[in-house]
Amino acid sequence: MSHHLDSPLARQDPRLDISDVYVFRGTAGTVFIMNVNPLSGSGGFHPEGRYEFRIDTDGDAVEDLTYCAEFGERGGDGRQSLVLRRCGGAAARDRGAAGTEVARGQTGEAITGTDGVLLWAGPAADPFCINGAVVGAVKGAVTDGRPFDPGDVLQGENANLFAGTNVSAIVLEVPDGNFDVSAIGFWGTTALATDAGGWRQINRCAHPLVNTLFHPDDSQLASDYNTTQPSEDRKLYGPRVHTLVARAVTAMRTTHSPDAYAEQVVETIFPDVLRYEIGTHANFGFATHNGRGLLECAPEVMFALVLNKAVPLGLDSGSAINAADSGFPYLAPPL
Repeated sequence: MSHHLDSPLARQDPRLDISDVYVFRGTAGTVFIMNVNPLSGSGGFHPEGRYEFRIDTDGDAVEDLTYCAEFGERGGDGRQSLVLRRCGGAAARDRGAAGTEVARGQTGEAITGTDGVLLWAGPAADPFCINGAVVGAVKGAVTDGRPFDPGDVLQGENANLFAGTNVSAIVLEVPDGNFDVSAIGFWGTTALATDAGGWRQINRCAHPLVNTLFHPDDSQLASDYNTTQPSEDRKLYGPRVHTLVARAVTAMRTTHSPDAYAEQVVETIFPDVLRYEIGTHANFGFATHNGRGLLECAPEVMFALVLNKAVPLGLDSGSAINAADSGFPYLAPPL
């Protein structure tokens, strides 16, 4: 999985669990997508939660712009009211800031907001594609430092673990002219209102599979990771990732310099932010990370990065759900 139900904290309410985020060039601007509520997509969005698109404009892994979506209670038809607000500068980091309303409407409808912003939220088919046997083998190599042969894993019938499942998605498209920089960093967060009147961050996501590979299963570290910020990543998680990667590539015998290679991986993943050049084609690839498109095979990229070895999924192009079409909101309808 990517970040599907990736920690005890995230599993407390799947409506606040981010499975994946994407950023790519759309038909009218830069598209940001946050998928939550994996495996079913039922139940809609949490009416006491915040769904935050955090954008860094100066390369320090600290948000300078935040778009925040909030939802009302579900009606009898299953739809929810939706409002999107924008906060810039110091307010982008302050969940108590009022922000400026950008768009308002209902789930299931395309909403045009101010300054050309487009917004849509609702159930959609999960575009993420992965082979459960492969991810299990890679997790074992990373967490236990044991080698494996990808050819031994890819035997018999291979299937997409998330075939036939849905997510709840928020799609935001912002005209390129609304940014005054050429490159941004992006990550998604969710937060839940507390009884004390503040907010508790529940989940965050940028690179796929980070928690799955490095903080697996029910570890408290997985929950802790979801509550911290990208600017802290190298200090808090760099040493652990370095140790795990060095041990894994040693076991796999894929490099003569395990420590040097592990440091390269840490520098690539952290801070955990998707970097994107405004107006360009997204490419989450083996050589270049520039945003992330909907149909890119991100697991193979992450596995190759962590193990310094190609690890195919054994799935064909029909294993993934294609985008609905080339236009907004880009996702396929729910299954």
